[in-house]
Amino acid sequence: MKQGFDNAAYLKIQYEHILERVEMFSKLYLEFGGKLFEDLHAARVLPGYNPNAKMMLLEKFKDKAEIIICINAGDIQNKKQRNDLGILYTDEVLRLEDIFRKRGLTVSNIVITQFKEEPLAIEFRDKLKSLGKNVYVHRPIANYPANAEYIVSDQGFGANDYLPTTKPLVIVTAPGPGSGKMATCLNELYHEYKMGKTAGYAKFESFPVWNMPLEHPVNIAYEAATLELKDQNMIDSYHYNKYGIVTVNYNRDISIFPVVRTMLEKITNRDDIYFSPTDMGVNMIKFAITDDEVVRKAACEEIVRRYYNALYDYAHNKCDESLVNSAIVLMNKAGIDVNVRAAVSAAEDKQKKKNCPAVAIELPDGTVITGRDNRAMNASASAVFNAIKYLAGIDDKVKLLAPEMIEPILNLKRNVFKYRRKFLTLEEALIVLAYSSSSGDEILKSAMACLSKLSGSDAHSTVMLADHERRSFRQLGITVTCDAVAPDFDKILY
Repeated sequence: MKQGFDNAAYLKIQYEHILERVEMFSKLYLEFGGKLFEDLHAARVLPGYNPNAKMMLLEKFKDKAEIIICINAGDIQNKKQRNDLGILYTDEVLRLEDIFRKRGLTVSNIVITQFKEEPLAIEFRDKLKSLGKNVYVHRPIANYPANAEYIVSDQGFGANDYLPTTKPLVIVTAPGPGSGKMATCLNELYHEYKMGKTAGYAKFESFPVWNMPLEHPVNIAYEAATLELKDQNMIDSYHYNKYGIVTVNYNRDISIFPVVRTMLEKITNRDDIYFSPTDMGVNMIKFAITDDEVVRKAACEEIVRRYYNALYDYAHNKCDESLVNSAIVLMNKAGIDVNVRAAVSAAEDKQKKKNCPAVAIELPDGTVITGRDNRAMNASASAVFNAIKYLAGIDDKVKLLAPEMIEPILNLKRNVFKYRRKFLTLEEALIVLAYSSSSGDEILKSAMACLSKLSGSDAHSTVMLADHERRSFRQLGITVTCDAVAPDFDKILY
């Protein structure tokens, strides 16, 4: 896959700029925007970006840093999930803590924000305590963030817990957006200054990229990734008015900046720390882009993926139609349609030709492989098997699964379970392949070995995929989307 981003250069320059901020204060609270690791969005729009770049960066600070994890009580009560991994935010908090610990990083505190005695939030708090974690709760502050005078007082931040920390860099992160990271940072600053300490605040940013054009596909892709939050990229007028330089930020940071600046001034008794939302961020993404054309193409493809994700969520009543319309607006803004992704047009062509559901996979080298529903397996399994045959140099006519291996399973599905679609799913087909390869057959072994080479591929299905099918693609490292079209069970009955 052609690269457009230099990850090593990025780590170096981002590290240097964070270090500069740390040295400005006795302690720096650094709010981490986006995913702290496994940032697959960044990896997709910036080919060459390591999805764990932020974690790699943190490891450079491990002797200087500790971590606070925030989780919103409402998200606990509503059982909110991290969509890309399909796990609850509560599970993600524990997973984050475990990964940090294994990498030599200290999670000093976990804070449940916006706490209103929600039953599941209480249950999670008690679970954390039973596990020996330092857990705190922050309750809502009346008129936050409008009434700065009240917020920056003993009745506002002062009424919430101080989370004790000892290291010069405190990373504030969360399982997802809206978790209260900024409020937690400001709460900590209030208590630090009450104790006579000079702490500071900054934001680790990735998107939008402040020194790239507003309409650059990378910045539009950020809007597409945050459709649910209704984030909109905007020119930072505060930065332009102060410095005469055009920079890009997003609506929530720009709208709240006057309040944040007022709170910082009241907390620190200084009015010269930050003059714009852009000032608050540490974001060196642009300086590591080595091929803008490659990055533009990747970002356009991501915008289309987000459109299909919105369609999928709408079809499953997880969002309203406005999100789909917003995604279409962003595609129009970028001047693209769905066919910028090779897998989409290839899958549609296959479906028209064979008159049945089809899946196409664009491999990391740009080769596009297709598959369709057949008597033995569904389109997803068919495409994956065709792809590994291609990668292993196995003739396309070779059947990897022997009839005697699959017929008993198909008979079970037809005659006992009475399934309407009586063929192997992707997961089932891979299990049979794994079992068959244990016989020592060299062809099957080489096919199995090529499964890992699918990671980084892009796929599309012409019909809606079940959750288990999407999970199987994800576990193979394949990014997959699908049309919001239900399979026609009466048409394809094997």
